[in-house]
Formats: sequence, structure tokens, C-alpha cells
Amino acid sequence: MTPASPAPTVARPRPAARGTAWAARAGLVAWGVIYLLMGLLALRVALGDRRQQADRNGALAELANRPFGAALLWTLGLGLVGMAVWRLSEAVFGAVGPDGRTAHMRLLAVARFLFYTAVAWSVLEFAAGAGGGGSGDAASRGLTARALGLPAGQWLVAAVGVGIVVTGVWTGVQAVRRDYYRQLKAGAMAAPVRRAVDVTGVVGGLARAAVFVAAGAFAVRAAVDYRPDQAKGVDDTLRSFAGTPAGPWLLAAVAVGLILFGLFAFALARWRRV
Repeated sequence: MTPASPAPTVARPRPAARGTAWAARAGLVAWGVIYLLMGLLALRVALGDRRQQADRNGALAELANRPFGAALLWTLGLGLVGMAVWRLSEAVFGAVGPDGRTAHMRLLAVARFLFYTAVAWSVLEFAAGAGGGGSGDAASRGLTARALGLPAGQWLVAAVGVGIVVTGVWTGVQAVRRDYYRQLKAGAMAAPVRRAVDVTGVVGGLARAAVFVAAGAFAVRAAVDYRPDQAKGVDDTLRSFAGTPAGPWLLAAVAVGLILFGLFAFALARWRRV
């Protein structure tokens, strides 16, 4: 008699999966709103409105000037708190996927938790009226100046810049390879939806990668020349695209890509496995 085949193994859900799913989706929506606004502001800059500040603070200021702006800012900040809670749950309980409970993935989740905690704090500060409406470019230059003043500061700044460049390149590679399908419930998506997700995921991911690579390159240049004024935040980095031979057209293309990445984050909020 042929022995019966073993029953298929069903992956057990993480203990915190149900409790943090809402937090993850709220955080992804909030992240999408920020990128959508940043892209729209960068597009305005490309079209000639140089008064716009195309970074996170500019996006928050744009929200604050809208009807119910304060409520929108608090909602955005709380959504980002949800993102941080989700990443913390991944560090403690493990993430979705076969390697979600490995040490590497847990450490990556800790790093993401710290990052999103800082972002959420800055947004909530802004909502409370204590957050800076200042430029992220000035903050980047100030941080670079302090780092350069440390022992081996040039090496430190250069290493951070190289790390940002590498992150950008890897982000672009993942977008082109469409690695995001490993995290999506692709079977629940209709064919037109998958095509739309591909457009937003690939083009948006490449635009985001370009910003990372450019910002990292400016940090490396600031370290090599020992000039903190050459470091750039998101706003100055985006404006630098308009200074290339392609002119404002390149900035417009990157801006559209950031808008698409915001829409991609909305798709993640709907179909990502968490």
C-alpha cells in the first residue's frame, strides 16, 4: 500500500499579525501621502515655481495650509506611528516570508523602526506647532558640519554617503526586478491592477533610487572636499536635477516618479502581506 502523502504545511501567522495589520496599512497610506505631496511640489519647482520646498517639511506645510490641515497632520503622524509599531512587531515576532525570522531581517526591522519613529516624531512635532518649518537642506548641512568635526569625520561622512548610494542602487535594482511581488497578494489582483502596480512600482522605485544616489553622492563630495555646504537634503537634491543638461525635464520626470511611488505605497497598503 502506498503511504499517504503528508498534509501540506500551513504557515502559522505571526502572533502579532492581526494586531499590527491595521498599523501597517495606515503607515503605508501615510507614507504614500508624503511621497505624493513631495512629488507634486517637485513638479511645481520643475514648472518654474521656485518658492516650493520639495521635501517632507514642504509636504507637511502644504497639508497645514489646507482645510482641516491640523487634523490631517495629526492623522498623518499617527499613521506613521503605526508604521513604526509594525516594524517593531517584525523585529520582535518576525516578518512575513520564509526568512522573516532571521537575524538579518530582525536587525533590518529594528533599523526601520528607528527611522519611522524619528519621522513620526517630526510629523507630530509639526502638527503640535513645535516642529520646524525649516529646510531639511539646512539640517543636512548642519549635521554634516558636526560630523566632519569629529575624529575621522571625513571618513564617517564618506561612509554614510556611500551607504546611501548603495541603498539607492539596490532600491533601483529591486524595483526593476519587481521584487515587491514577494510581499504582495498578487493572486487577489486583477491583471489591469497588476499592470498599474508595475508602472508605479518600477518607475516610482527608480525615481526614489535616483534621489538616494544623488544625495549620497553629494555627501561623499562634501566629505572629500571637507565642505559641509556641499551636502544636500531632499529639496536641494531634487533641484540639482534641474541643473543637469536635461534641465527641468529631468526634475519633472523624477517628480512624476515620486508621485507614482506615492500611489505604489497606496497599493502596498491594500495588497501587501503583513
